[in-house]
Amino acid sequence: MLGFDESLISAMFVKHSKSFYSLKLLFSTKKIALVIFLFSIGFFGTVHAQYTEVINSNRPGFSESPYSVGTGVYQFESNFFFRNTSIEPTFSRPQSFGVNFAFRTSFFLERLEINLTGSYQRDKVAFKNIFTSHYFDSGFSEFTIGAKYLVYQQEYKDNSKEIRSWKKRNAFDWKRVIPSVAVYAGVNPDMLSDAYKIGQFSPKAGVLLQNDFSESFNLITNVFYDKIGTDFSELSYIITATISLSDRWSTFFENQGASNKFTSKGNVGTGLAFLYSKDLQFNSSLRLITEGKASGFYGSFGVSYRLDRHKDKLISDGNTDELPEGKETRYAKKKRKGFFGRMFGKVTGIFKKKDKSNQTKTGKNGEKETRKKPRRVRKKKTKVKPVKKKKDDSKEEDNNE
Repeated sequence: MLGFDESLISAMFVKHSKSFYSLKLLFSTKKIALVIFLFSIGFFGTVHAQYTEVINSNRPGFSESPYSVGTGVYQFESNFFFRNTSIEPTFSRPQSFGVNFAFRTSFFLERLEINLTGSYQRDKVAFKNIFTSHYFDSGFSEFTIGAKYLVYQQEYKDNSKEIRSWKKRNAFDWKRVIPSVAVYAGVNPDMLSDAYKIGQFSPKAGVLLQNDFSESFNLITNVFYDKIGTDFSELSYIITATISLSDRWSTFFENQGASNKFTSKGNVGTGLAFLYSKDLQFNSSLRLITEGKASGFYGSFGVSYRLDRHKDKLISDGNTDELPEGKETRYAKKKRKGFFGRMFGKVTGIFKKKDKSNQTKTGKNGEKETRKKPRRVRKKKTKVKPVKKKKDDSKEEDNNE
């Protein structure tokens, strides 16, 4: 009636309804994902604790374990390193000396860790054409703030407690093939020296895996995508095999590779770690490295230390309470006693002598009263020794007369 084109109005209505539906679908999908994420944090975050009795350091390797340090723990990790490679044409950095460091902690959830990693070094920058010259430059070459969350933790069966079957005791648990999984997300603020600046803020993402094939051997695999959305975006991997030689000594073998559209680099290395105390570790490593056409070596020596303020928590019926000092849970007592201690602990009460000195009686008001039963004391018998009587001398003389 008003002269509007009905086909145009219907087309506009269909167009806007489709966009509205897609927008609604997008928000509903994000809402579902957020609910699932919060549910996973709330569920998994209170089931398993990541805290360990001794320091759990990532050094001297470059890889990162999927497990966090635990709440109330403030951990510092550092490596002093020296790197030396061959001088290549035009510009190269044949030598570097510096320190790489990491700070790790957990505030809210056992499965969530906040970390900060960086590297400060002094580089020898060489120029090789007809003549070779060089100069030195110092500054940050790496600085990243990130967090990781343990999505899945694999549980293993402890076959060492199997006493009935030798075969089951020494059998391999195939669940160990499935790794524990964590996701990593971080940011690069680009607060670096001029030689390493990329000119913009960039994110970093990764997946962390760990297989515990035995009590003394584990395999860590990391895949990272760094500097996402920039011209220097880099894809890298790290594979680390760790072997415990004793309670204090361990060794590792590691392979790392990284590439971007300008160059590629890699290294193969090994090293040792010594646990000095439950909160202090020393480590060292030696690597063969390749950077484009250059090749050389990398050596490091480092220290890891943690400030342990962790407090265990009791989890029962959904209520979480801190465990008082000097007390331990019933499970901890059973674990401390061992198998035979728990088995014979129930039998030992049979042979204990009951205390009958106290008697409990119910009074007139219904209250229970405890009275001590008087002990019957028997009189001690005393033995009297017979006394020999002496004869009078006068009587003896009369008898003689």
